[in-house]
Amino acid sequence: MAGFQAPSLAALIDWFNRLPGIGRKSAQRLAYYVLSMPDEDAEAFANAILDARRKIHRCAKCCNLTDEELCPICKSPKRDKTTVCVVETPKDVAALEKTQEYSALYHVLHGVISPLNGVGPDQLTIKELVKRVNEDDVKEVIMATNATAEGETTAVYISRLLKPLGVRVTRLAYGIPVGGDLEYADEVTLVRALEGRCEI
Repeated sequence: MAGFQAPSLAALIDWFNRLPGIGRKSAQRLAYYVLSMPDEDAEAFANAILDARRKIHRCAKCCNLTDEELCPICKSPKRDKTTVCVVETPKDVAALEKTQEYSALYHVLHGVISPLNGVGPDQLTIKELVKRVNEDDVKEVIMATNATAEGETTAVYISRLLKPLGVRVTRLAYGIPVGGDLEYADEVTLVRALEGRCEI
């Protein structure tokens, strides 16, 4: 880093720069903004990060992020317990929830099968999903992994595990562009993809 900056400022810029989607200039703007905050706001910001890191963990049922044993979706009596939508990340849950069209449960894999990146089925929450289908009254599993080669491979792998259990396995329709991520899709596209899902 340039020698004109204090080491602590350079370190702060470096940390912001490590965040996804944050380039060097944005990292610098964020760092200077944090330094201009009143002390109590900067302290609250730092505490929010630490608090989230200490309290947030995986839901015991769906593996989404929560600060209780079960997330609010799993705890809700209004949710359809017979359908589970399988997504790659917690961000995908947030994207689907924005549509306000899906009223059942989720299961978060925390990734996809990607041998090139050293990620196999055991690194994901696939065992927890199979256990849920075995133990709960699940009738349909919607595969909502992204429309990428890894997402497709993961969907097919999971469907082969679940079909012998007598559960209907469906796939989101291709309202989602190939190579696209759920978190970047608009609500209308997501609704159409949910409505047009098909069995795999």
